[in-house]
Amino acid sequence: MNALLSSLTRHYPFWLVGTAVLGFLAPSTLVWFSGPWIFWGLACVMLGMGLSLKPTDFSGIVRMPRWTLMGLGFQFLLMPLTGWLVARVMGLSTDLTLGLMILASCPGGIASNMVAYLARANVALSVVMTMTSTLCSFVMTPLWCEWLAGRYVPVDGLGIALSTMKMVIAPVLIGVLCNWRFPRAVAKIERFGPPVAVIALCLITGGIVAASAETIAEFALQLTLAVTLLHGVGFALGYFASKLMRFPEQVARTVSIEVGMQNGGMAAVLAKTHFAANPMAAVPMVFSAVMQNVIGSLIGGWWAKRTSEETEGAKQ
Repeated sequence: MNALLSSLTRHYPFWLVGTAVLGFLAPSTLVWFSGPWIFWGLACVMLGMGLSLKPTDFSGIVRMPRWTLMGLGFQFLLMPLTGWLVARVMGLSTDLTLGLMILASCPGGIASNMVAYLARANVALSVVMTMTSTLCSFVMTPLWCEWLAGRYVPVDGLGIALSTMKMVIAPVLIGVLCNWRFPRAVAKIERFGPPVAVIALCLITGGIVAASAETIAEFALQLTLAVTLLHGVGFALGYFASKLMRFPEQVARTVSIEVGMQNGGMAAVLAKTHFAANPMAAVPMVFSAVMQNVIGSLIGGWWAKRTSEETEGAKQ
């Protein structure tokens, strides 16, 4: 059972791409996953994240304050501005611009922890940064959405903040509370958290693809380029900004991954909930879900290979 669950989690990018392709080729199979399903799907993902955390994990912010705070600053400064710049340079439509800005304003995604492990980065720091950016998203995501997206359409900043609280912050805190009060019970079910998150994120992606199959086909090339630029620049800026700050190599890799990878599921739900008049706003998240994992896996694999070569060289 453990091997099966581990395999399901480890091959997350494969399942994600497969579900997206299924939703595109046979929309009727996944179009049902919409509305409340998407909301509760993301809530399950965030609850799983909370169940994997203990109150003592928050002490990581105290142990690594400089790295955590700088990474948080990069996350909520570099990415929103990069999203705005990419949308302007590429001349995206209003709906697609909204989607890219919402995506860029969201916190780091939980898949970053898996990529950090693959890249031989600082996994503990990755978890702390994901946790911190997620908790701060209650304030930062609505502010950036209102400031950037508000130039194009009316934005309900308070509504976005409340949605973030209900579908992101509350499930995480509930999970942490359960882990604190009922550690033995949580230990028995914690292993199911990552696979459930994989299934939920795949269904969210597939549902959005199924609902917008024709639009996706029309804008596939443009959106692939846009999200590749967004995440690629995020990875690069996170890494080189960290090196300029003289962070250790392992920390620079971690910050790069955290900055470059976004919580696309959260962005999709916010777009569906608060920008219903702009149905294409959720479409960039589909391409983001695929491309950020592809880029992250490639970079992580390259860093892991380089670390192995350096280790072998040091032994000789």
